[in-house]
Amino acid sequence: MSNGAFIKIENLSFTYKDSEGEGKKALRGVDLEIEKESFVALLGHNGSGKSTLAKIISAILLPEEGRVVVDGMTVTDEDLSDEDILKLHKKVGMVFQNPDNQLVATVVEEDVAFGPENLGIEPEEIRRRVDDAMALMGISEYARHAPSKLSGGQKQRVAIAGLMAMEPQCMILDEATAMLDPRGRKEVMDTVLRLNREKGITVLHITHHMDEAALADRVVVIDDGRVLLDGTPGEVFSKVGLMQSVGLEVLPQTELLYELTQCGLPLPDHVTDAEECARVIFEYYQSQKKA
Repeated sequence: MSNGAFIKIENLSFTYKDSEGEGKKALRGVDLEIEKESFVALLGHNGSGKSTLAKIISAILLPEEGRVVVDGMTVTDEDLSDEDILKLHKKVGMVFQNPDNQLVATVVEEDVAFGPENLGIEPEEIRRRVDDAMALMGISEYARHAPSKLSGGQKQRVAIAGLMAMEPQCMILDEATAMLDPRGRKEVMDTVLRLNREKGITVLHITHHMDEAALADRVVVIDDGRVLLDGTPGEVFSKVGLMQSVGLEVLPQTELLYELTQCGLPLPDHVTDAEECARVIFEYYQSQKKA
């Protein structure tokens, strides 16, 4: 059931200009809506426009055409005031690829407090938010530790805790798991899923990891600055040939079923779960034995 659009993107275009004024088109008339409390994965090869889109939503960049409305607030006006930016940061927060670039303090709890301090929150409220965010991220035991001594997954959880202490309604993850090992990726994704499902936080997750995208409610594929595909993980990953044609992998189980259907086997093509894939192949094998 729809909770309504939290982010509305209309006819969005953006061009990067070099020192000589030559342009590289990053976005070409993108139209997109992100529903409140949804979990949307954004896929695309390097240079497709994914991160540019995220930066425009966060008012880090301004588009040359189009507009973005976040929870009723237009964030693509050139005359946004400092007060407007603060309001936006209460609505949308961003976690980047390298946690080392986001950690600004020498002690974990001070780092988590940095965002709400900049929002002008009262000290007592900051203390509550920091304690709650660290507990939610499972990093309370590291409160007095130096962030530099933590693992990659722990650092990223500190970065997310700092974002959560600002109490945004939407979290944008821009390749936030790209530099982590499998254990660190799982830690971060488990946390993000919990925030989405238990706290109702809207999530826009930019990733190259198809197993992470499969956890989302919806997958959007960007190619050459345009929306190429938009649907459930099963719907998007079933377009194996199209995904591969734009340089993207698909889930191994989805690719296996695709190859089998290409050989003439009547198998479903919207399966993203490995166990479900094994089950449908086994059931087909059993039915053929009985025939």
